[in-house]
Amino acid sequence: MPRTNVHEPQEIAPRLDGAGLRIGIALARFNPEIGKGLLTACTAALAKHGVAATDTLVVSVPGALELPIALQKLAGTGQFDALIALGAVIRGETYHFELVSDQSAAGIQQVALDRGIPIANGVLTTENDEQAEARMVIKGAECADCAVELANLLKAIDARNR
Repeated sequence: MPRTNVHEPQEIAPRLDGAGLRIGIALARFNPEIGKGLLTACTAALAKHGVAATDTLVVSVPGALELPIALQKLAGTGQFDALIALGAVIRGETYHFELVSDQSAAGIQQVALDRGIPIANGVLTTENDEQAEARMVIKGAECADCAVELANLLKAIDARNR
């Protein structure tokens, strides 16, 4: 009987089963129609993956710069398997767009790394409203996919270390 290759790597396969996962969502209220579209698509995708509505908490903040502090507070509760940041930063006539886009993304990433919790970044950064409208449904659903997949991945990694 031929011997299997003992040098084959082990792999943790991606899982999109959200049953039993607890997800926190922070939503920026600036650009409210885009935010609503992102949230609707996100929660629909979470439900499709089996995340119960009762296991999902949505909080809102004024804008994208306030997302990191809300995410940090949610992460600190220890109640969530993954978090999602949703919002839209649309270019205006000033440098403010770059500041908000860069600092929001950096803050979100810092919370994820500091707290060891996956955060799907669904803050759209677009040139205009039309681009944001065209992307909101896809991005909202992608964030749900990302949050569920990463929550499952971290659980699988933790299970291997027991």
